[in-house]
Amino acid sequence: MNRTPLRQYAAPAALALSLSLGAAACGGQDPEPTDSGNGGNSDGGSDSVSGSIKIDGSSTVEPLSSAANQLFTDENPDVRVTVGASGTGGGFEVFCAGRTDISDASRPIDPEEEKLCQENGVEFTELRVATDALTVVTNPSVDWTDCITTEQLNTIWAPDAEGKVESWSDVDPSWPDTELALFGPGTDSGTFDYFTDEINGEEGVSRSDYEASEDDNVLVEGVANTEGAMGYFGFTFYKENADTLKALQIDSGDGCVEPSAETAQSGEYTPLARPLFIYVSNKAYQEKPQVAAFVDFYVEQLDQIVEAAQYIQLNEDQKAELEEPLASLSG
Repeated sequence: MNRTPLRQYAAPAALALSLSLGAAACGGQDPEPTDSGNGGNSDGGSDSVSGSIKIDGSSTVEPLSSAANQLFTDENPDVRVTVGASGTGGGFEVFCAGRTDISDASRPIDPEEEKLCQENGVEFTELRVATDALTVVTNPSVDWTDCITTEQLNTIWAPDAEGKVESWSDVDPSWPDTELALFGPGTDSGTFDYFTDEINGEEGVSRSDYEASEDDNVLVEGVANTEGAMGYFGFTFYKENADTLKALQIDSGDGCVEPSAETAQSGEYTPLARPLFIYVSNKAYQEKPQVAAFVDFYVEQLDQIVEAAQYIQLNEDQKAELEEPLASLSG
């Protein structure tokens, strides 16, 4: 996937509210918040701001924005930040309808979502905030392999595997005839989009006979409590649960590589290393001081935020690339 990691878009102002009631499906409701912004331990200082900020989108990026929320509201206790996690696709639905200020995303916005933003007059700026090593995990009972090839992942997750690839021995005859219980993101998830694109060759194309959830914690529990299970989600959710899960190394043709901060940053962990984003409403940034303050804080304190959330830092070149779009927002 070769997509420019940092973009700023301008959309015509026409139809600003015409579709605001039309966004539906899973992401069509206002986000259910994870709210830690109703107070803090600081007076916020003379430059503190007030008001509300609405964020929704990727469940992978949600812990990162929640960490930013906590650190920001410690200094700005009069700002109330709500962080939802309806999935990347669900987040873009409400964002492009003008109902949120920031959208968390574990993949770049797609053309149909861009079109919806344009139809609603929503101009936005894309900011890359971290790197992820999308991680394929198994239940610890899977002791017959520590590595899996991208071809084997395709054998498991491709649409034609449905009803056919049901045990580990169906993937490799040398593996035991143990039921292959599968857990993965729902179709509104950017992780689902990214994984299916890279592994199955087309975004959104996958077998459907697996336990699906937009909540990564549900997937963690499913894999951890089911013998022979496999699933996939963001690296941070694996790290937080490494005592109950097993991460598989990935072989994309050049040998087995484990998911880690180092291999994701170096480019060795292919094809499942990916960028993580926040999308900022230009109008919200320009008209709401609390949104501008939060976004500026997010970028300026990015290393601290990423470390607090246990994510993978941007390298120095990637950090430098944030300067131009942030300057464009500040305009």
